[in-house]
Amino acid sequence: MNEQLIESLEKKLNYTFKNKKLLETALTHSSYANENKKNGTSSNERLEFLGDSVLGMTIATMIYKMKTELPEGRMTRLRSELVCEKSLALMADTLGIGEYLMLGYGEDKNGGRERPSILADAVEAILAAMYLDGGIKTVEKLVSTYFGKGAMLLNYENSDFKTSLQEVIQEKPGQTLSYHVVDESGPDHMKSYTVEVRLNGNVIGRGKGKSKKDAEQSAARMGLTEISR
Repeated sequence: MNEQLIESLEKKLNYTFKNKKLLETALTHSSYANENKKNGTSSNERLEFLGDSVLGMTIATMIYKMKTELPEGRMTRLRSELVCEKSLALMADTLGIGEYLMLGYGEDKNGGRERPSILADAVEAILAAMYLDGGIKTVEKLVSTYFGKGAMLLNYENSDFKTSLQEVIQEKPGQTLSYHVVDESGPDHMKSYTVEVRLNGNVIGRGKGKSKKDAEQSAARMGLTEISR
C-alpha cells in the first residue's frame, strides 16, 4: 500500500501509526494474503480476533459510564447492538474503509469492498492495530467519536439515525435538513447508493447503502457524529 493511501486513512482515523505495517495488515483480507503467500503477506484475521475483544471492552465501558440508569440485561443487549456486523459496516462506510482494502482478484471483482462482513472485520482489525500501536486510549477516542458523543449512543437503541438527527436539529429553529443521492452504481441486483445529508445546504454526512434508505441512515449517522464534535 502506498504512503499516500496510508496517510489518507490515518487522517480519517485521526491517528498516525508508528508502525505502518500494523495498519497495512489490518486492511489485508485473507483472499489477498492467499494470493501473495510467497511474499509472506499476512491477513487481518488475527487482528480481527483481538479487535473484537478490544471493541467489546471499550463499548462496555462507555455504556457503563453513560447509561447509568440501565440494568445489566439491557446493558448487555445494547452492547450487542453496537458490536455487531451492521453497526461496524456502517462505521466502515462512514470512514470509507472499502477503498483501502487489499482484496484478492476474485473477491474484489465480486463486490468485496462493499460486503458488510468484510468491512466489519476490517474495522475490528483496525481497532486492534491502533490498540497495539498506541494503546487503549487511541481506540477509545475513535470509538467515542462514532458511538459515544451526543445522540449517537443515547439514541442507538432506536437504530433510527434519521429520526435522531432530525430531533437534534429541531432543537434550534430555522434549520433545514435534506438528503441527496449523489451517486448510484452497480447492476440492478447489486445497486449501491451514496447519499449526502445537508444542514442548511452544507454537507454534514455522507453514507453508502444497498438502498436509498440504508444510505440515508448511514449519512444521518455520520451527521450525528459531525454535529456532536
